[in-house]
Amino acid sequence: MIRPILFALLCLSLSLSCKEEKPKVPVKAKTIAFNHEAQLDLLKGKDSIIKSLEIELAETEYERQTGLMYRSSMAQNRGMLFIFDKDEYRSFYMKNTEIGLDIIYINDALEIVSIQANAEPFNESSLPSNAPARYVLEINAGLAATWGVAVGDKIRFSRL
Repeated sequence: MIRPILFALLCLSLSLSCKEEKPKVPVKAKTIAFNHEAQLDLLKGKDSIIKSLEIELAETEYERQTGLMYRSSMAQNRGMLFIFDKDEYRSFYMKNTEIGLDIIYINDALEIVSIQANAEPFNESSLPSNAPARYVLEINAGLAATWGVAVGDKIRFSRL
């Protein structure tokens, strides 16, 4: 009686070990293309342009939650502008964000109220605004300091 059971187990183990394994194909992440939706100027005073940027807009809940996640790079003259319905204290984090960013908080009057400089990739720590903001601009890390962007400066933007 034991022999037929042992024979069955032996056959089962041989059949399992002889299965052909499929070759593993590396999964290639889809590149998220930049979508130039608006032009944005960073301003000193009323009309002195610090820098002009091509920007993507994040207006829907999904776009705001995804932001610049899963992107491996961004050109120096580009950014993303998050648009909310009203001024509120805001907080961002860098989950699934591969590139370092400066996070610039802007109020309803289009005035910069707070800057979180050099946010580290993949860091999930909260990066809050220091004042209520309706807009949030993300640019490559270090550019706000390089360009001399400061609290009190303004922005203007126009959709394409």
